[in-house]
Amino acid sequence: MKVYYDSDASLDYLLGKNIAVLGFGSQGHAHALNLKESGCNVCVGLRRESKRWALAEAAGLTVKTVPEASEWADVIMILLPDQDQKAVYDKDIVSHLKAGDTLAFAHGFNIHYKQIVPPTNVNVMMIAPKSPGHLVRRTYLEGAGVPCLIAIHQDADGKTKELALAWAKGIGGTKAGVIETNFKNETETDLFGEQAILCGGSAELIKAGFETLVNAGYPPELAYFECMHEMKLIVDLYYEGGISRMYYSVSDTALYGGMTRGTRLITDETRKEMKKILEEIQNGQFANEWLTEYKNGQPLMNKLRKENSEHLIEKVGANLRGMMSWLFKKNAKEEVGV
Repeated sequence: MKVYYDSDASLDYLLGKNIAVLGFGSQGHAHALNLKESGCNVCVGLRRESKRWALAEAAGLTVKTVPEASEWADVIMILLPDQDQKAVYDKDIVSHLKAGDTLAFAHGFNIHYKQIVPPTNVNVMMIAPKSPGHLVRRTYLEGAGVPCLIAIHQDADGKTKELALAWAKGIGGTKAGVIETNFKNETETDLFGEQAILCGGSAELIKAGFETLVNAGYPPELAYFECMHEMKLIVDLYYEGGISRMYYSVSDTALYGGMTRGTRLITDETRKEMKKILEEIQNGQFANEWLTEYKNGQPLMNKLRKENSEHLIEKVGANLRGMMSWLFKKNAKEEVGV
């Protein structure tokens, strides 16, 4: 698998084009600001009543409504929530597309599940940073970047890959490495990682460990530090050098206990459920379920959000994090996209 770096990409494919970034959230602010500072002609597309309009202008960016930005742009990056993209595309984008324009995405959900089916005379590409947008911005300001995936769904003018690499370079991704994939593989692996590990599996494992200790009579504060706080220390080791780095860094007692007990938690039954989750992603069941949930006002998600916010681990954690002043300084900076 080839990895592309700075020398493999040229910003010339973007320079001289009008670039619209639709949305100014975590990813939107990072893409727009990084591209502007890379010398590109960028505007942000937002609803007129959006509270982020003033934030984008304060950051030195030109802001237009979504229809105005779509009409003006040669390249349109849609960085809106997955569940909103189809409605905005149908209402404010598709009628402004011209032959040779480029639609860009940072996640393949709407293209892969055919919520959005672009005209055949436009290019369709994906540039997906493998990190939250605040890290895309922070690493760019540090002179570095985060790894990115690129994918080409339609190549109407024969230069879409070069354009995707230029975008990745403009946001700093080619400093870390860019891998080419396709919309299907990016979408399905991304959803699976979120559900089985990153946002689903890890959160449930942490809560289950916390509950086990508290129910056995141990202080909740001690359970929080062992099951939640120290997770970052382990994840940092994974990030730096994989599982072997973590194994190397922990004590022999921790290593033996982890290797002999971890497989008692992640069993064949767990793997069967992981496979089922992947199948639901592959056959579109999850996408249909989520879009229906959203259209119905998100009753299940709101219920689960409430339950999780009221969990004891959240209350204990809020009190303990209140003693960690450095967290508030970091979070305050990232809230305004610094």
